Amino acid sequence: MRKRFFIADAFRAATTVAALGLCALSLHGQAVAPKSAAEGKPATKEQAKADSNKLPAERGDVVDRIVAIVNGDLVLESDVEVEERFTKLYPYSTDSSKPLREQAITRLIDRSLIEQQQAGYPMTPVTDEQIKKDEADLRKDLPACAHADCTSNAGWKDFLTKVGFTQEELRERLRERESVLHFIEQRFRNGVRITDKQIEDFYNNTMLPEYAKQKATAPPLDSVRDRIEEVLLQQEVSSLLDQWLKTLRDSGHVRMMQKGVEAP
Repeated sequence: MRKRFFIADAFRAATTVAALGLCALSLHGQAVAPKSAAEGKPATKEQAKADSNKLPAERGDVVDRIVAIVNGDLVLESDVEVEERFTKLYPYSTDSSKPLREQAITRLIDRSLIEQQQAGYPMTPVTDEQIKKDEADLRKDLPACAHADCTSNAGWKDFLTKVGFTQEELRERLRERESVLHFIEQRFRNGVRITDKQIEDFYNNTMLPEYAKQKATAPPLDSVRDRIEEVLLQQEVSSLLDQWLKTLRDSGHVRMMQKGVEAP
């Protein structure tokens, strides 16, 4: 059975950022307001507490600002704020050499380009089971949870509230992330074929020298063949995705807005 391809690192490399931060919702020009208010429902206690930890543009306290226009779709200041906060839940996927805000904007622009390409593309629905697994993995792996009670449901909700999310908002962003990852997998993975020679070359030219440098005995090729194939697949998909996104940028219209400049 073919393994599911996790390409968070590939997407990060291709977009010069974190994958996984791949999950903030782009508002595309909609009015910025708390989710419950936008739906015309009274804010729950959990929602109100989470909203109190959000930045002003996210709460709708100030007029939102357009940060970028991607083929007519808007990237708003509130989108960037949400993305920056969400990225902190995935600290391993950030590039320490670049400002967090710059990485967030790059992700949002690339994600907008991808979402535009998703329209009309046959997609496999993201299951609730997958979202629950993603959330469970996050609760186990998040470094900040070492200082919080993320193992209990009450403690996890309290932790999310302190970083400005309700559990429902987090799950919606995880669903967005999975949708993008599924699209990239279907769009690129199926067209990539790794040959036995590529695997053997990687083993002989990359793995064996590294083990020799460490004065350690290398495992047999057959025992690491699947892992090598996955690494090579990620490299191939990363390269293809990078080229594809560059083509989308070059052929489309991406405009960065400056403060004080009126949107067209």
